[in-house]
Amino acid sequence: MSDVTAIHNLVQKRNELKTEIAKIIVGQDEVIDQILICIFSGGHALLIGVPGLAKTLLINTLSQALGLDFKRIQFTPDLMPSDILGSEILDENRKFKFIKGPIFSNIILADEINRTPPKTQAALLEAMQERSVTIAGENHKLDLPYFVLATQNPIEQEGTYPLPEAQLDRFMFAIKLEYPSFEEEVQVVKRTTSDVKTDINPLFTGQEIIDFQHLIRRIPVADNVVEYAVTLVSKTRPDNALSNDFVKNYLDWGAGPRASQNLILAAKAHAAFKGKFSPDIEDVKAVATGILRHRIIKNYKADAEGITEEIIIQKLM
Repeated sequence: MSDVTAIHNLVQKRNELKTEIAKIIVGQDEVIDQILICIFSGGHALLIGVPGLAKTLLINTLSQALGLDFKRIQFTPDLMPSDILGSEILDENRKFKFIKGPIFSNIILADEINRTPPKTQAALLEAMQERSVTIAGENHKLDLPYFVLATQNPIEQEGTYPLPEAQLDRFMFAIKLEYPSFEEEVQVVKRTTSDVKTDINPLFTGQEIIDFQHLIRRIPVADNVVEYAVTLVSKTRPDNALSNDFVKNYLDWGAGPRASQNLILAAKAHAAFKGKFSPDIEDVKAVATGILRHRIIKNYKADAEGITEEIIIQKLM
C-alpha cells in the first residue's frame, strides 16, 4: 500500500473510531482528538480534570475501540514500584519466577498519578521512555503499541505529590477536560440512567496502529514548519534572545527540546487526520497548547495576576 492510500485509509479509520467512541462518550471532541494524535504519534497523555468527567470511561472505551489490552492502576500513597512492575517469587521448585505487574499491557490508565510518592511515579519513567522495565537486573520488553494515559485531579491537592518536571516532560500532551455543556449533560444523564448496554467494536489490531505510527513518522515536513516549531519553543525560555518581555515577566522556565520534537510529530498526525500529506504552520498552532501547557513554569507574579499557561502560549503564536 502506498503512503497516499495509507493516509486516506487512516482518515477513514479515524472517523469510524470517533463514531464508535461516540456510542459511549458524549462530546469531548477536542479531548478525543488530542488523545488520538498522541496514540498515533506514539506519545503519552496526561488528562487533567475534576472527578466525574468520564476520564476512566473514555480511556476504557478507547482501548476497546482500538482492540488493545487495557489495565487500570489506582495510584495511592502506599503503592510500591513492585505493585506496578511486578516481582519475583519462589515457585514450588524453589526457583525464582517473575510475575508481571499491570504495567504489562498496551494501554495503562495511571489513575490519579499525583497520589503516589516519587519512588512509585519513577517506576513508570523507564516504561514510558524505553518501552521496557528492568527488574532484579533483568530487562523485560513491553508489548507494542504502548501508551500511558495518566489522570490528575486539579482541585484536591492535599496529600498529593506533584509530578517531577522530568516525568511531566515525558507526557506528549497535557489535556484539560472541561465540564460538559447543558445539552451534553442531558445526554449523559439519559444514557447512564437507562438499562441499555452498548457494545464497542474493535476497529484496529496492534500491528495496524504500529504501521500507522511509522506512516506518520514518514510524512515529510518543510523546513519553515520545523523552524516555526523550534522558534515557538525557544520563545518560552526567558533567557532566550527570541523571547519577549511578556515571557520574561511571567515565566521562570521554558520548554526543552522534547517540546519541539513533539510539536512536529503531533503536527504530522494532525495533518494526516485531515487528509493532508504534509503539515503546515497551522497544524503546529493547533497542537501547541496541549504540548506546551505542562512544560512552561510560571512565576509567582503570573499566579498573582491570574495569567494562565494558555494565555502565555497564545501570546507566543
